[in-house]
Amino acid sequence: MGLLNSFNSSTNFRMKKVIKKHPLAIRWFHWINFPVLTVMIWSGLLIYWANSVYKISVGNTTIIKFFPKGFYKALNVPFHLAKGMSFHFAFAWLFIINGILYVAYTIFSGEWRYLLPNKYSFKEAWQVLLHDLHIKKYQPPQLKYNAAQRIAYTAIFFMGMGSVLSGFAIYKPVQFSWVAFLCGGYEAARVEHFILTIGYVLFFLIHIFQVIKTGWNNFQAIISGLEVIKPEKQISTNEQA
Repeated sequence: MGLLNSFNSSTNFRMKKVIKKHPLAIRWFHWINFPVLTVMIWSGLLIYWANSVYKISVGNTTIIKFFPKGFYKALNVPFHLAKGMSFHFAFAWLFIINGILYVAYTIFSGEWRYLLPNKYSFKEAWQVLLHDLHIKKYQPPQLKYNAAQRIAYTAIFFMGMGSVLSGFAIYKPVQFSWVAFLCGGYEAARVEHFILTIGYVLFFLIHIFQVIKTGWNNFQAIISGLEVIKPEKQISTNEQA
């Protein structure tokens, strides 16, 4: 009994908390967008195969070519241009509709307050990066998303707009000549569309890495909408002394 009293006086445990984190609509938009974007990237690759001209080179030396022939053969990409165009155009409309509904929901529900960066976000994002790299122990306080996430998710929104505009400029450069003009012309629009696609791939890789890093609790929140706050052990004043 005395040992139990001593334990209770020196250590105090908080009960687990379950809080609502992601509304149902946000979860639906997220899980619809993930496979849609995946199909868009895959079908875009089928289209790009027909005229794969982009590369990074210095003088006459090619450093990176997007993409070598072995890459296409490994993925069985060649000779599927018509299929790629069909899938790309069909899923593009799903991407646009899902994006419009997502933006409308975040505006009318007030979720935009958690997503948009503020004047401190870029400074705090640097602190988040240093914390993730285990260089600093300090991590800035956050609400639903940390500063780095707010910047990344806002950037994805503008990337989506850029993909839609440049996509229309490529698809119908005559009918949407004003869109092509805004993009800098047909060739510029195609380059911008390609760069944005590379950006999505990089975002996917970083996003998946972060999900693995943060663990199951964070992942299940985007499935169930609930996040479990783990109990914290509080050390008594006598033990701290």
